[in-house]
Amino acid sequence: MKSSWVIHLPHASTIIPAAVRPELLLSDQDLALEVLRMTDHLTDELVATALSTAQRVCFPVSRLVLDPERFPIDADEPMSRVGMGVIYERTSHGTLLRLPPTSAVRQKHLETYYAPHHAALEASVASALKQYGWCAILDMHSFPSRPLPYELDQASDRPDICIGTDEFHTPAPLADEFVRRFSAEALAVARNRPFSGTMVPMRYFRNDRRVMSIMIEVNRRLYLDETTGKAGERFGDVQSMLARVLEAVVELPTAIMMSANASTINPNSS
Repeated sequence: MKSSWVIHLPHASTIIPAAVRPELLLSDQDLALEVLRMTDHLTDELVATALSTAQRVCFPVSRLVLDPERFPIDADEPMSRVGMGVIYERTSHGTLLRLPPTSAVRQKHLETYYAPHHAALEASVASALKQYGWCAILDMHSFPSRPLPYELDQASDRPDICIGTDEFHTPAPLADEFVRRFSAEALAVARNRPFSGTMVPMRYFRNDRRVMSIMIEVNRRLYLDETTGKAGERFGDVQSMLARVLEAVVELPTAIMMSANASTINPNSS
């Protein structure tokens, strides 16, 4: 039986389809290095033992093919200013990744990769809403221990855990509880630093408070050998820690929705 939680894994894949490889101007060696830098390695496995009944939506190819967490129109996407809109034209170090895609290529990639992924995410959310009346999205990421040149936040004092929120879709009690739980695990936690925001399907974005969302970013130094992209010595410990934290908050959205509904019925309730 599926739960009302949806785990979104947008950047875990390292796959570059053969049909897309000719677009990428890097040598095989340089492309492998860029994949190493930009992939949220093993985030799918990090949460494999957590929220076992949650629906999972994992983007099947590398973000170097297309980034499902960017707006599909570059004019709407702030990262397009550094050549990293929905279809990256620049690498993490600012070098040329691909030539600007033609309108036809762009449309083909959106239809092949972007649209199906977002349809799957939207369907998972719709299913939870239909069955439970609410949905909580866990937007799962990781980040490098040292800032990459493309990143807006270049501060060197990176936290262990970054909690990303949206002012509409992330209830304060939910964010507060995640911060409390991670802090209790002796981890340094920051909100919206070095990355901010969290994923919500456009159908529900800023118009349906029944859809809650929170982003968890794990510093790769905690669980990964960053030189290889392979699991580090503490991988199992971090995996177990995430399972504890997520299981501890699994019922909180229900309480939040019940409280919100009670306030709607009785506006004078405290």
